[in-house]
Amino acid sequence: MEPAQIELIGVTKRYAGGAAAVDDVSLKIPAGTYCCLLGPSGCGKSTTLRMIAGHETITEGDIRLGTTVVTDLPPAARGTAMMFQSYALFPHLDTTDNVAFSLKMKGMDKAARRARAMEMLKLVHMEHLAERRPAQLSGGQQQRVALARALITDPQVLLLDEPLSALDPFLKIKVRQELKRLQLQLGISFIHVTHSQEEAMALADLVVVMNGGRIEQAATPREVFNRPETAFVARFMGDHNVLKGRVTQAGDDAIRFELPDGLSFTAPASGAEVGQPIEIAVRNDRVRIGREPVTGCSLTGLVQNIEYHGQKVQVALSAPGVDEFALQLPETDFFSAPLHVGDAVPLTWAPEDVHVLKPSATA
Repeated sequence: MEPAQIELIGVTKRYAGGAAAVDDVSLKIPAGTYCCLLGPSGCGKSTTLRMIAGHETITEGDIRLGTTVVTDLPPAARGTAMMFQSYALFPHLDTTDNVAFSLKMKGMDKAARRARAMEMLKLVHMEHLAERRPAQLSGGQQQRVALARALITDPQVLLLDEPLSALDPFLKIKVRQELKRLQLQLGISFIHVTHSQEEAMALADLVVVMNGGRIEQAATPREVFNRPETAFVARFMGDHNVLKGRVTQAGDDAIRFELPDGLSFTAPASGAEVGQPIEIAVRNDRVRIGREPVTGCSLTGLVQNIEYHGQKVQVALSAPGVDEFALQLPETDFFSAPLHVGDAVPLTWAPEDVHVLKPSATA
């Protein structure tokens, strides 16, 4: 099949009692896109994937694949294929017959379906294990078989529900490289559910951050990381400090806002008026130590924790009226002038590194 755009139009899923697992979600995923649905447990990402697949009914809204509304179609008629987190391989069948199973259900003769299955196994570099059963395969090998089984139906969209969660860290990196290679080679859209920010950043053309059943932001990985739209996205993606206060002065080029404990900061003009709440983000790696204070972009923090991450060192600090604050230092910079828990540290950042946030979608 040719790749097709997938579109969610006001999609809502409510369970008994009226609780909404997914709440009025609208999203366009262009044809041939690697899209990651990203968010914490319970945010609605897996429910959204299952509704696209047809394994979960929709309470309100529609799903369109290409020019076809697939909302009420059964899974097999949608042009999608699902790769489940558990892999769900048949233990009594060899690798080839596991991959060919859906073609058997369609009535294809044995020789033809096994030949097609071998093509899929070659695609995922598993042809040399074609006669083994699932119990004789590693977790990564079982995953490749499950992937080949999903692809044998020639879908327009491949749906993946946390496909890397059961793999060790080294294998995760290897398999995600394979997933990206396959997606580029096949040219179809992959929609991949994950709670791993690193996974989404490494794989996706489009990152969709979800929270409380709604979309907080949908953009490229670089856009999501550098310009998070909301405080939730900034905190969930990590490596951002969020300061929350109330506007005390508003000008054409800049505003000034104050935290509850009296600290005052500046931010770019955002249309906010005096008295309105405001939140800003500053990346951890843009915060500097001990430089000449910049008016409205400085504070003194007390070191609470230090974590060595190899190439960088993460330093967590506290300050009056600030819930959390951190900075990242290159390893060489940190160890040339080490900090210690309890140190009072002057911190500053450049005005151009301040990013004004929007209210959360779930606020």
